[in-house]
Parts: sequence; C-alpha cells; structure tokens
Amino acid sequence: MTPIFSAPSRNLDPVTLHEILRLRQDVFVVEQECAYADIDGRDMEPGTVQFWAGRGSVDATVRLLREPDGSERIGRVATARHARGQGLAGRLMEAAIAEARASRILLGAQAQLEDWYGRFGFIRDGEGYLEDRIPHVPMVLVR
Repeated sequence: MTPIFSAPSRNLDPVTLHEILRLRQDVFVVEQECAYADIDGRDMEPGTVQFWAGRGSVDATVRLLREPDGSERIGRVATARHARGQGLAGRLMEAAIAEARASRILLGAQAQLEDWYGRFGFIRDGEGYLEDRIPHVPMVLVR
C-alpha cells in the first residue's frame, strides 16, 4: 500500500515541498488549463499542514489550512494522472479530516466532485460559483 505522510509546510524538506508544488501545478495549471497563482503564500502560514502519498515521489496531495475564524480549510486536492483510481486522494482526505481540530472544516469543491466530497460528510454550504472558469460549490463538514 502506498504510504501517507503529513508535516507542517514549514518543516518540509525542499525536495518534498517542490514535488508537492510541482504536482499541484501539473494538475491545476497545466492539465486543467487554469493560469492562477497556486503558490499563494498560504502554504507557509503557521499551522498549514501538507499531506501527500507516494513511494519516492508525490503522487497525491492535500493541504489543510487554519482559518482566522477558527475553522479549517481543506484544499489543493490533487492526484497525478498515473496514480488516479487508487484511492490516494480519499486516504489523504481522511487523514486531513482526522488531523483537523476545528468543529467546522470548509472546502471549495469542483462541482463535479460534490458527491465525492459528500462521502466524507461534507455538505453544500451556499450557492455555486465559478473559479478559473470551473464551476465550484462551497462545502462544510460540521462535527
């Protein structure tokens, strides 16, 4: 089974951080053709935790952010094309949810993935919106 790892972004070695950022760029910027600033400064905030899976490479990743209002936010859920269908993103979601301390966990889901996030207990929390020309829905997990 592919191992799962996590660490605060500030504690990551440069190679692992590079691989996480490279994967996010490959999926969101190149594959989905969305030119946007993925390196948004939030990765290095205190409390941000990166989750990744892989054997010698980063095959999937998820980011957990601490929000100023006390909630937490899961985002940047990405899996390399060659590693899709192996359940890696699901295992990373479970790890991020288990790590979260807040009673409210937020995320902005691509609309076609609303049911997938629903498997983890997330429900729609507002009107849909466009982000980088891709329909999204706000979702929340309250525990």
